[in-house]
Amino acid sequence: MVTMGAKKMILVVDDSPTERFFLTDLLKRSGYGVLTAENGEDALAKIRLERPSLVVMDVVMPGSSGFQVTRALNRDPETQSIPVILCTSKSTETDRIWGLRQGARDYVTKPVDAEVLLAKIAELVRSKDARHV
Repeated sequence: MVTMGAKKMILVVDDSPTERFFLTDLLKRSGYGVLTAENGEDALAKIRLERPSLVVMDVVMPGSSGFQVTRALNRDPETQSIPVILCTSKSTETDRIWGLRQGARDYVTKPVDAEVLLAKIAELVRSKDARHV
């Protein structure tokens, strides 16, 4: 299930209820459907079941980190086409490069600039749709 009606479904993965609420509210107000997960294991299960259009993922979480989950998604032929944006407080250039090497399509730091994040999501969803036409 990729969409609900015409809405693109985005999975928000963050162990912080405050961040999940902020991102969910932002995305819903922008016309996206939203699923949430509190950790990497929950995210992997939901991604395999729901096939979201895109994943916005924190890096620092209990259990599997966002880096580990992104690498697992990128190595699995069933999920490697789902773009991941890492959304984290880890703001060094080394962290950004490592995240991109794990397969993330983009990397944004917290506190999130809503306009920047929405632009990155729109671009990735459009380019994913273009590849599947």
